[in-house]
Amino acid sequence: MSSISVGARHQYKVLVTSEISIDFMEVADARVLATPFLVWHLEMACRDLLKPMLDEGFDSVGTDVSIKHLAATPMGMSATFHSE
Repeated sequence: MSSISVGARHQYKVLVTSEISIDFMEVADARVLATPFLVWHLEMACRDLLKPMLDEGFDSVGTDVSIKHLAATPMGMSATFHSE
């Protein structure tokens, strides 16, 4: 069985594009990173951190999410996702 290293860290950046921004307001200047994609990328940052530490055939999936989406990231800007 593999062990998970306490204090391990991972991060990556994502460019906010039309594919991951809200589009229901029909206002071009309001196109920002959508909260569901924020959660998805947070989960992927955690998975990418853990996956190399797990035995072959094992994976990771989130089971509880508690976030505050406090600032908008407009299309064309990057968001950085951190996991520890």
